[in-house]
Amino acid sequence: MDDRVVQRWVLALTAVASVMVTLDLLVVATALSTIRVDLRASLADLEWTINAYSLSYAMLLMTSVTFGDRWGRRRVFTAGLGAFALASVGCALAQSVGALIVARAVQGASAAMIVPQALALLSAAFPAERRGQALGVFAGVTGLAILGGPVVGGAVTQGLAWQWIFWINVPVAVLLLALAPRRIPESFGPNTRLDVCGLVLQGLGALGVVWALVRGNVVGWGSAEVVATLAAGLLLLAAFVWWEARARAPMLPLGLFASRRFSAGNVTIFLLYGALLSEVFFIAQFLQVTLGFGPMLAGLALVPWTVSSAVVAPIAGRVVDRIGERALIMTGLFLQAVGMVWIALIAAPDMAYAALIVPFVLAGAGSSMAIPAAQNAVVSSVPPAAIGTASGAYNALRQFGGAFGVAVLAAVFASTGGYASAQAFSDGFGPAMATAAVLSVLGALAGAAVPVRRRAAGVSRVRGAVPGLRKATSR
Repeated sequence: MDDRVVQRWVLALTAVASVMVTLDLLVVATALSTIRVDLRASLADLEWTINAYSLSYAMLLMTSVTFGDRWGRRRVFTAGLGAFALASVGCALAQSVGALIVARAVQGASAAMIVPQALALLSAAFPAERRGQALGVFAGVTGLAILGGPVVGGAVTQGLAWQWIFWINVPVAVLLLALAPRRIPESFGPNTRLDVCGLVLQGLGALGVVWALVRGNVVGWGSAEVVATLAAGLLLLAAFVWWEARARAPMLPLGLFASRRFSAGNVTIFLLYGALLSEVFFIAQFLQVTLGFGPMLAGLALVPWTVSSAVVAPIAGRVVDRIGERALIMTGLFLQAVGMVWIALIAAPDMAYAALIVPFVLAGAGSSMAIPAAQNAVVSSVPPAAIGTASGAYNALRQFGGAFGVAVLAAVFASTGGYASAQAFSDGFGPAMATAAVLSVLGALAGAAVPVRRRAAGVSRVRGAVPGLRKATSR
């Protein structure tokens, strides 16, 4: 098969898989109000329907990279698709919020097998001079799925039932399972050992921090539970860094962070997704709880955000190699911050929906401008042998950032508002959006550290800083 045809198939199939996985990250956003009533869920329960997915996803990403490098990226990719379909069935059949959270955690673990392999397969299929454009399309489609999730979720929830937001994954996964082995060439990376200790330390450390943030407003910020879990989480994350610096086969070679582009890109994406996912989490509920929209109307109300993303993301993907990542990241996150401050200032139970359109457009354009630029900064900073590891780090920090953002904004919301009335929700919603703006500004500052690209020099520094990196081979 002609190389260009193979590349188009790889881009199409990996992008569809990424859309399916990413949609499920926030497809529940416009269904949250319905789920809260049907399953009698609390704010903390609603957080965990998002964070259980994000945390299990993030915890297993780097391990998934190792599996793909050793056993074949396409093989792990297709195994993840099958597991994701089964977990989606579990979500649809859940009869309690606890069962839903468990099934969401399994979904996240399955997603961890899919996304880094998709990005690595895509990067391996395209030559360096065309990789930036392909990654831009991939990132743009993925970003569109994040913003389109609430639209799809609202339409399905109101038109059918919230369970169907999970049933629709099954035929998509089956189609991908049928096509991927025939259309995507297998590829491998360095045959490294599995870092079990690193997996446990980073997973439990992140869980401890997020648990403390979620539980703080429930049991008290000075309670033994919150103080102990936060301290334990931070200590475990510090131990993870210590271990990775000394392990013979670390899941995350710390030498990669010798590249300022790699470090700044990852910090940016952590903060960017911390703002983005938490914004959608609360805005979808604000439209229903405060403004009285149904799930479908709430989803449609987010269309200006989605459309601006659809327009801007492909353009950002095309120009990132020409103008560099830093300008796109800083401009995009500044626009997202302006949109969130705007919403925070005007949010009220008696406001007109039309007042939200311009800030929605600003925020959507801003995030879709910054996402492909940050992703390109990370992946372009490493040699081919480290692409799988780099994509795993990028996606792990993206998911950890999302869980962190939702937990932080929920803590701010709970301290000033609640679900008792439209006014109570609005009281907490404004400060939460202001906090999202702060995260966006911090992300822009991190993006300012991304240097002007000098690919060859950057790769040389990373290769020298990460002993044992070998060029990935195809088998």
